[in-house]
Amino acid sequence: MIFLHGLESGPRGTKARWLAEHYGATTPKLDTSSVKAALAVARRAVAEVPPDVVVASSFGGAVAVALLAEGVWTGPTVLIAPATRRLGRDDRLPANARVVVLHGSADEVIPLNDSRFLVEGSRADLRIVAGGNHRLNIILKDGTLAGVLSALGVVATRP
Repeated sequence: MIFLHGLESGPRGTKARWLAEHYGATTPKLDTSSVKAALAVARRAVAEVPPDVVVASSFGGAVAVALLAEGVWTGPTVLIAPATRRLGRDDRLPANARVVVLHGSADEVIPLNDSRFLVEGSRADLRIVAGGNHRLNIILKDGTLAGVLSALGVVATRP
């Protein structure tokens, strides 16, 4: 598993640490100066050790969407409040992409409608987390993320 972190996070952020502890995820340090710079890092990470699944949050979500749009990554993907439109990108999910998008109903940073727009025309599953804010750390505690990963066939290394 590869985790692509958000703009204000990194390889030692809450989600990165949780995914590493429970799933053995690696989190490359994205160059957050631009999506283009982060894409270069993400492309290398996917090529070096092809993951079973990509999980990505906010800025990292925009990077993952770009990887999917380019066809660099075609596997199962979990996007957490992807910042694609916020970053001025028009990338869309490929129609056949196996993607679950988690977005909080109380996200104050990325509008929920951005995720609705992103999944339009694809078979992606948009799951709205009631009361969830932009960080969405609740999905680690309430089992939401673990359930999504399990449904994608990803087995935890440690419960």
